Amino acid sequence: MLILIEGLAMCFILLMICVVGIANGPVGCVYFYEPEVQERVVELGLTTKEKIKKDYALAGVFLFVPILVFVPAMVYFINGARGFVDIFVQITIILMIEGLFDRFFIDWFWVGKTKAWLIPGTEDLMPYIPKKTMIHKWIGTLVGYPVIAAVLAGILSLF
Repeated sequence: MLILIEGLAMCFILLMICVVGIANGPVGCVYFYEPEVQERVVELGLTTKEKIKKDYALAGVFLFVPILVFVPAMVYFINGARGFVDIFVQITIILMIEGLFDRFFIDWFWVGKTKAWLIPGTEDLMPYIPKKTMIHKWIGTLVGYPVIAAVLAGILSLF
C-alpha cells in the first residue's frame, strides 16, 4: 500500500510540473515537444531557443531529483527496504506507476486527446507525440526505469 501511495506521489509531482509548465499556455513546456515544433514556436516569436534550453534544464531538475533522490530515500528510509532485490523491486514499482501515468494520462490522453497542449500555428505538426517518439518513450519506461532502479538499488545496497 505504501508503495502505491509513493507511486501516486510521483505521479502528482509529474502532473504539477506539467500544470505549472503550461499555466500560461503550452509554449511553457515546448521543450517536451519535437524539435520541429520547437523550431516553429521560435519562428512564430512565441519563445526563444535560449528560453527553451533554460526551461528544459529546470524541468530536468524537477523531474530527475525526485526519481534519483526522493524515490530511493522513500524506499530506504520510509519503507525500510534492504538488499538489492527488495530495493530494486520497490523502486521499479514506484517508477512504473509514474511511467504508466505519464504514458497513458499525460501522453495519450492529455497531450493526444485534449486541446490543452495545442500551440496555435503548429497544428500541421500534429500529432505532437509521433509514433516513433511514443515507441522510444515506452522503451524508456519499460526498460529504462528498471535500469535506473537497478543502479539505484546497487548503490543503496552498499549501505
